[in-house]
Amino acid sequence: MNKNVAVIGGGSWATANVKMLANNCDHIRWWVRNNETVDFIKKYKHNPNYLSDVEFNLDKIFVSNDVALVVEGCDTVIMNVPSAFLTASLLPLTKKHLQGKLVFSAIKGIVPDRNMIVGEYLHKQYDIPYSHIGVITGPCHAEEVAMEKLSYLTVASLNREHAAHLAQLVSCRYIRTTLSDDIYGTEYSAVLKNIYSIAAGICHGLGYGDNFQAVLISNASREIKRFIDTVHPILRDINDSAYLGDLLVTAYSQFSRNRMFGAMLGKGYPVKFAQLEMNMIAEGYYAVKCIHEINKEYKVDMPICDAVYNVCYENITPRVEMRLLTDKLN
Repeated sequence: MNKNVAVIGGGSWATANVKMLANNCDHIRWWVRNNETVDFIKKYKHNPNYLSDVEFNLDKIFVSNDVALVVEGCDTVIMNVPSAFLTASLLPLTKKHLQGKLVFSAIKGIVPDRNMIVGEYLHKQYDIPYSHIGVITGPCHAEEVAMEKLSYLTVASLNREHAAHLAQLVSCRYIRTTLSDDIYGTEYSAVLKNIYSIAAGICHGLGYGDNFQAVLISNASREIKRFIDTVHPILRDINDSAYLGDLLVTAYSQFSRNRMFGAMLGKGYPVKFAQLEMNMIAEGYYAVKCIHEINKEYKVDMPICDAVYNVCYENITPRVEMRLLTDKLN
């Protein structure tokens, strides 16, 4: 299999993807939405907006804001735009553009209005068989990839050969990989951990301490297990890095945008103001509404998720909502 890969997205995690791939790939095609950013990268070999210290070898990287042109010249595609903008970003693509390609999602969100995880959306919208769809998940923050700190990724696919192929493309001195066949559980878990990171941030902003945070995240892990075991019941270990590890790093890390967003809410910032203050998307804000809608069908007990939804969308004050939540945890 060739090593021609496309990365769709210009944010911090997409930029980190390109950095990882550059260690192994013959040709990388990189879609960035803003043409000014494309021109800057071509001229200065840096992304001016995200991980700007990372320098790229443009001899092997083709950068363009034409998503159809980027996708046409590769055999593997990594989707890495915020889920809220995925539909619009892929609008120029037809089913033919993605036919026969391996498509991996590194997006930690749900497609709004469709209430679908990205893999499910790609399957239904573009007729990509599930055997050609995969998931890339953490625990892994883009900022530490930029600093080349040792990090671990889980690559999930129903086809182990395809998962191994992608793992080979991203593996390097500072990236180690684990393979999985749980494309539903790993993707839903990656979505849910952003919601619980907002909860952790809200509690931090309200002044709750480490003791309470430990209880909160312990309950969050069990909440994830209840949900993904209901939605897609297969044998899995919720303590694996793809689930628990990703939850921990997102809930506790200084680099977590969802925790930062939650902390602003806990300190009294209105939701819209907190969104404007951040220069990156907090995926958990969009995800909690989608999960809330999806869970109307499954009716899984999810008190933490419900609390974040109430703060973000029902205008319940964080202090009141978190006080009510404390009586539901153990």
